[in-house]
Amino acid sequence: MPFIFKRLALFLSIAAAFAADKDSAIFRPDPADRYPHKQTNASITIAADPYQTPDKQKTAFGKLDLYQHGVLPVLIVMQNDGDKAIRLDDLKVEYVGPNGNHVEATPAKDVRYLNGPDRPDVVAGPRGPVPGKSKKNPLNAWEVEGRAFAARMLPAGQTASGFFYFQTGLQRGATVYLNGLSEAASGKQLFYFEIPLE
Repeated sequence: MPFIFKRLALFLSIAAAFAADKDSAIFRPDPADRYPHKQTNASITIAADPYQTPDKQKTAFGKLDLYQHGVLPVLIVMQNDGDKAIRLDDLKVEYVGPNGNHVEATPAKDVRYLNGPDRPDVVAGPRGPVPGKSKKNPLNAWEVEGRAFAARMLPAGQTASGFFYFQTGLQRGATVYLNGLSEAASGKQLFYFEIPLE
């Protein structure tokens, strides 16, 4: 009998650990109007929040520090307070530096390829060199694609959020430029958004 109780206790502790890990993976951005860097056009509010510090990144990406690997994650939160749905499938997002240089967002699915693969360690063996284990690519984490901005439509009264990834460092005076938003019913283009990151 004690063996069964030990196995049951082990099973329950493993289940509790997975549940705790799952809870720590929950990431919920604030509403757009609560961020200091935002802009409102035609009842659409868009906020931009750069995640360049390790503490901030930990809330969204766990142990992964994208900024250390040359990638600036920027959280975009959109809020539609109007009565018309907004199409986002032509959305273009760029980082604009203080000197006017534009950096297009890197697709989330391509971020994992920004770091080249490490060469495996080579161990000398009796019959010549033997390849050892190669290191895991730190940019190949589910959070990068899982937390990316993926909305294609923003219904009236709804919000959408997610990250865009830029291969740049955060510079004083930089902005995020967004365009390509349009009304779903009429196709009318909305004004562009230019949101400061500091």
